[in-house]
Amino acid sequence: MPDDIEEQIETLHDGRGFVRLVGWRVVRVAGHDAVGWLHDLLTADIASLAPGEACHSLLLGPTGRIRADLHVVRRDDDVVLLQSPDQPDDIGDLLEPFTLSSDVILEPLTGDVEMLAIPGVAADAGIPTLIGPNVGILAPSGRGLDAVMGGVLSDRDQREVSAEAAERWRIEMGIPRMGVDFDTTSLPAEAGLDETIAYDKGCFLGQESVARVRNLGHPPTVLRHVRSDGVLRAGDLVAGPNDVIGSVTSATARRGGWTALVRVPWAGRTVDLTTAGGRPVRDVPHAG
Repeated sequence: MPDDIEEQIETLHDGRGFVRLVGWRVVRVAGHDAVGWLHDLLTADIASLAPGEACHSLLLGPTGRIRADLHVVRRDDDVVLLQSPDQPDDIGDLLEPFTLSSDVILEPLTGDVEMLAIPGVAADAGIPTLIGPNVGILAPSGRGLDAVMGGVLSDRDQREVSAEAAERWRIEMGIPRMGVDFDTTSLPAEAGLDETIAYDKGCFLGQESVARVRNLGHPPTVLRHVRSDGVLRAGDLVAGPNDVIGSVTSATARRGGWTALVRVPWAGRTVDLTTAGGRPVRDVPHAG
């Protein structure tokens, strides 16, 4: 692992770094109805996943608010759900009341598997996609993961980086994190997670509320990915042309400036912003 945190962040930006996902919840869903049952509950198109494929998805409540942010991995005989540790409710506990008479088994696998997030490895490497647009590995604990690290990762000159480096890289990339940038009161559109929703697949929990926001209006707030020469720290307020309009949810400093995710009301999604000290805040340009 590179000693310098700046070097570690650059390693991730260069596509040569990986990070161990420690403390994530891992839930196995098995049984004859597992795939169809999850397809009817979660926002993504679970039924279209082939063994070895994965996707990013959400579990919503009846009002369309986010109850869990997770990744779904289809395997030959079951489905594995992966959930970051920041979230208040365990996905297994959230799904248990919906089992009823379905042929579904839910069981935790925490401690039995380990995970890596590898932003720089292309999806055509044959490794299941796990963490949003990145690529990851789900492997048995201990020697199983060591074998992967000694094979695929060493062949690609991948270097392990710290959780701190990965968190700062996340903010620089503008990737929202549940429990930090959004919570259980947030709509998917407020968290920038519309891509997790398969609008044409049929029913899922919260579908009517999500469709109402999409077709008839807009979310109350949005996240902006910004940068400034002035100080931006989590919890700091940001101002629009006339008054304070939002606050910083995540921030990191590097190369003489600050990069942050900032929550603002819908009306503030395009206005000029300044820090509490009056320094300009500008949107980070995104490719495409």
